[in-house]
Amino acid sequence: MPRYKYISNRLLTGFENLFLGVKLSEYHTGYRAFSRKVLIELPLLENSDDFVFDNQVLAQCVHFGSKLGEVSCPTKYFAEASSINFRRSVKYGFGVLATTMQFALQKMGLGEFPNL
Repeated sequence: MPRYKYISNRLLTGFENLFLGVKLSEYHTGYRAFSRKVLIELPLLENSDDFVFDNQVLAQCVHFGSKLGEVSCPTKYFAEASSINFRRSVKYGFGVLATTMQFALQKMGLGEFPNL
């Protein structure tokens, strides 16, 4: 993993763990499994059509009280692998920060957001 992505990944994960009140080892691979019940109940159509979608789904799971679990999986970075460029990575990072803050503000009663 490129150094800037590794550092950003760790910082964003720490930020999310702090504000979402859960302890996940990582939020950003996008490799997830959800129960049918969760997918039916979450307001998924209110989420972004971009990379931040998976992050919004995790925040929704926490908000609506869904159980979260982790199974580790290896991640490999190589030239032929699909990856977003630096510009899109920065956009994604700001989207993660916005999603996390929306969750925190709604939890504190200081905001109302349609996807939560």
